[in-house]
Amino acid sequence: MDDAESLTPILAFLQNIGIPVDAAPLSADGFLPAIEVRDGRLLYDPDRLRWPGDLLHEAGHIAVTDAAIRATVSEFASDGGDEMAAIAWSYAAALAAGVDPRVVFHDHGYRGDGQWLAETFATGGYIGVPMLQYYGLARFSRDEGEPYPAMIKWLR
Repeated sequence: MDDAESLTPILAFLQNIGIPVDAAPLSADGFLPAIEVRDGRLLYDPDRLRWPGDLLHEAGHIAVTDAAIRATVSEFASDGGDEMAAIAWSYAAALAAGVDPRVVFHDHGYRGDGQWLAETFATGGYIGVPMLQYYGLARFSRDEGEPYPAMIKWLR
């Protein structure tokens, strides 16, 4: 597993904010290798998980899902808005969990654009944040309080 030391703080963070995560042997991959979302729960195969940061990305999808259906979701539409929201959420979550955002934006993810995303976010190019603001998870610039990547709340 790449970045194995990041798994513990990622799991602790997700548990702390209320996203259920369980280790389980998975015979097939979900959208990402060794990870599956089942009825609003994040499952990962500890024997096959290579990139722990992928857990934060999939958790981002769970987090931005409407609370009324979150516990029933097992797949996510790959529409632009929620995908961008999950990317922005996972960056903020990596910082909050105390892991390097490059653990999320690794070289084997995002269709080869992981490094570009890491550099873009590191220089304040926070793509996807308008969706987090729309969902009430991050502050608008006119609002009082700490701006993104600080979050108002972690779950929609």
